[in-house]
Amino acid sequence: MSRTTDRRGGRGDPVRAVVVDDSPFMRGLIADLLTDGGVSVVGEAGDGAEALSVVAETRPDVVTMDVEMPGMGGLEAVERLMDETPTPVLMLSAHTAEGASVTFEALERGAVDFFSKPGGEVSTGVSRESDRLVEAVKSVAGADLAAATRDRRERERRDGSAARSASTDASSPSVGAGSATGAGSATATEPGSAAGSTTATGPGSTAGSAAGSTTATGPSEVAVDGPLTVVIAASTGGPNAVERVMAALPMADCRVVIVQHMPEAFTPRFAERLDAASAYDVREASDGARIGAGEALVASGGSHTRIDSYRAGRLRVKLDEDDSQSVTPAADVTMRSAAEVVDGPLVGVVLTGMGSDAAEGIRAMADAGARTLAQSEDTCVIYGMPKRAVETGGVDEVRDLDDVAGAILGGEA
Repeated sequence: MSRTTDRRGGRGDPVRAVVVDDSPFMRGLIADLLTDGGVSVVGEAGDGAEALSVVAETRPDVVTMDVEMPGMGGLEAVERLMDETPTPVLMLSAHTAEGASVTFEALERGAVDFFSKPGGEVSTGVSRESDRLVEAVKSVAGADLAAATRDRRERERRDGSAARSASTDASSPSVGAGSATGAGSATATEPGSAAGSTTATGPGSTAGSAAGSTTATGPSEVAVDGPLTVVIAASTGGPNAVERVMAALPMADCRVVIVQHMPEAFTPRFAERLDAASAYDVREASDGARIGAGEALVASGGSHTRIDSYRAGRLRVKLDEDDSQSVTPAADVTMRSAAEVVDGPLVGVVLTGMGSDAAEGIRAMADAGARTLAQSEDTCVIYGMPKRAVETGGVDEVRDLDDVAGAILGGEA
């Protein structure tokens, strides 16, 4: 295996990639598909440890990283890579519930996005999705790595602060080991810290933050003018961004529909993560599902989520398998239906992501009288969807990611 081959032969200035997979066959297949799509494969590696060396040597624009590998696997490799040679990473994950859990962990550790390998024979599935793979690689290569790894950096700072505080407390003669006073103090200042989770004051938190949201340091319940319906759209970089917004969104007379470009094996797990991270009751959308105040739905992968009816502050959704859309689930479908059906206060939000989905939808919502928001370029992993939304003239406000939750409710979270 050549570790630093340039398969493109110096044609122009293409995206430069390193392919990491323990299977020589899969490495060759992925490299050939990328090459055919105009991506220059400058290196290959068979495990995480070799990947660190190859990336340091070749300095590519993007790395495709398999999750399961002998020795150093993809998760550890991503974390090490962000510390040693920060490079945008596209994870290649199995199209399964187990693959979803590992993938979300990889995103937490700094990966920008993931490519879900279709079920069945992996090589056949990857070949069939070659255009999508190439598009994903090129998109990730252009990602803002600082934005993609912000949650990881903040978590490390919090963990470091907590460790220093624990060390200080342990050496202090005023607090005895295992004293009830010491334990109670830690719980009051860092909700969920006993479980090792982040607090409600750090949007993007996972387990423990829903409970933390009821404390003085978390988002408190706020009043809004009438029952508010919110539709949030996101793609590349979206899982962390949506989680950050939902974790900071105060409880209110508000119902939320989230459209994240994601395959159907992943959306149940995504809904579970959001449910744990926020004060809202979050679940995956099902055909005929209804939600009211304090509830949220995640659009199911593999179909579109259309708002079918709205009455007395409760909305009902219908799942639609329309093949005419370029992505599934499509935010345009959900947003247009919201504009047509919801006659109460309405807010549309477009977060980080590639492509133009949500541009038509946000315009339709604006035309229907909704307030509309887009994430700022400075805080986006990929400034694609928000840019296209702004270009329609249908966006009222452009906000940094940490200001989105407050802007949704018309104030500060």
